[in-house]
Amino acid sequence: MHDHEHIARDFPGYLKLHEDKELLRFVAVGSVDDGKSTLIGRLLHDTGAVPEDQLRAARRASRLEGAEIDLSLLTDGLQAEREQGITIDVAYRYFSTNKRKFIIADTPGHVQYTRNMVTGASTAGVGIILIDARLGVLAQSRRHAFLASLLGIPHLVVCVNKLDLRDYDYGVFAAIRETFAAYAQRLAFKDVTFVPISALRGDNVVQRSAKTPWYDGPTLLELLESVPALGDKNLRDLRFPVQTVLRPNLDYRAFAGEIASGVVREGDEVLVLPSRKRTRVVGIDVFEGALPAAFAGQSVALRLADEIDVSRGDLLVHPDAAPVVADRFDAHLVWVHERPLEPARSYLLKHTTRVVRAQLEAIHHVVDLETLEPQAVRDGDTPTLHLNDVAKVTLRSHRPLFLDAYTENRATGAFILIDALTNETVGAGMVLGATAVDPTAAPELGGDRSQVGARERRARLGHAGAIVRVHGAAGDTGDARALAFTIERQLFDRGHVASVVEGEALAAAAIAVARAGLVAIVWAEVAPVDGIAAVGARVVEGEDVELAAARAVAELASAGVLAP
Repeated sequence: MHDHEHIARDFPGYLKLHEDKELLRFVAVGSVDDGKSTLIGRLLHDTGAVPEDQLRAARRASRLEGAEIDLSLLTDGLQAEREQGITIDVAYRYFSTNKRKFIIADTPGHVQYTRNMVTGASTAGVGIILIDARLGVLAQSRRHAFLASLLGIPHLVVCVNKLDLRDYDYGVFAAIRETFAAYAQRLAFKDVTFVPISALRGDNVVQRSAKTPWYDGPTLLELLESVPALGDKNLRDLRFPVQTVLRPNLDYRAFAGEIASGVVREGDEVLVLPSRKRTRVVGIDVFEGALPAAFAGQSVALRLADEIDVSRGDLLVHPDAAPVVADRFDAHLVWVHERPLEPARSYLLKHTTRVVRAQLEAIHHVVDLETLEPQAVRDGDTPTLHLNDVAKVTLRSHRPLFLDAYTENRATGAFILIDALTNETVGAGMVLGATAVDPTAAPELGGDRSQVGARERRARLGHAGAIVRVHGAAGDTGDARALAFTIERQLFDRGHVASVVEGEALAAAAIAVARAGLVAIVWAEVAPVDGIAAVGARVVEGEDVELAAARAVAELASAGVLAP
């Protein structure tokens, strides 16, 4: 029975049928022109998931009315994509078969759009990589496999596409399979499956092809219908991030959220983080009523036996399977914003439902996305990350987080970084490991750090922060004081912001002024500080103070402190 007939005869039954199906999310990646959009169009077309009006529009757009259509037009929806013939944005499409429901993410292949690929692949259970049979395994193919593995996708399907242009030669397919399989051994996939296809002709996509008699494996759709969907979820470790407290009246109090992983049952003992209070679950509620148990992916409200303090951002876990409570951890970080990372700034870090301030402590290496080799940060370079960079970093949060390694739990091993000033997402991360903090320590592990970076201060003020250490002739304090105020005057006249630092604790005050982006002028020895330029200024016996001040200003300019 076709869908429209089923809808006409039994609409509630039709809804129930689809509601009970398993859902599989998968992502299609590949190099430019490998045929990702055409493959997805073929899946949609051959499973009857494309409305007739869209088919007619695609036929008109491809100028092939009545003949084969350009199936990529069913997914490349942006005008720029159609004009350039490439995928730019992530396109999500939906279809279903008798066995499953599917959500497809069609992601860009160009390295320029790495962040878009990361977005589309972050929730996928299966990754499909297309390799052009004419070109073989390219550097881009290895890059896509590396990123898919980094994002924790458990199952990889390698589709060797455009075999029709190589006369369905088994040797071509076997050579690509051997080359890619050798590389994939370095990655963390549970399994890698190879399928010979022609997305344009439909060979081995939905229907088995008679043109590849040497292939006796499943079609792509058969693989998607049979790969484990729920088996890859972590049903072992309960992680319940609290989203909100429900208190509609004095007789009801529950904590609502989505179960990120694990299973919770009525009567289970749970541990509340960060308070570490223990209680029991006395009720599990959904809209339809109470449940005896709930598992990962379900949104529920939990009623607890005791009146304990629980709020948004807290985490409920089983006491014998708690995550690491840490404020310092290593992670892979993908930078997804045009504005580079400001190492001195703090960012908002969102982890499950908890939002804290965090700051980069170290960049260990940046992955070269062409060679996939780690590139260590060179001595003398200012550590930063640019758009699409992938790096191993260490982060420190201002309050503790409840962390699992991403490879163990994608829900509690993932996080994003947010610019607190613009509210834009700037980074996406995967936790590698963490150092536990003392559970008896105070929950606040440090005050907020500056939200303003050195680059922003320089853009606003027109110069960087710096320290000028002045000395008088033969140690004369009077000469030093006169020189300090002369330098301040000359800098001010040039449009720069400077201040003479006087009083007690001169060195500490000078550092604070320089970190604020000003030029601090002080007659005290200040130990070198990373990221802050320092120059000396001295009055030579018999020298004019104005000349000594001009020399100090010139040294600031040559040190790169002042804008040219």
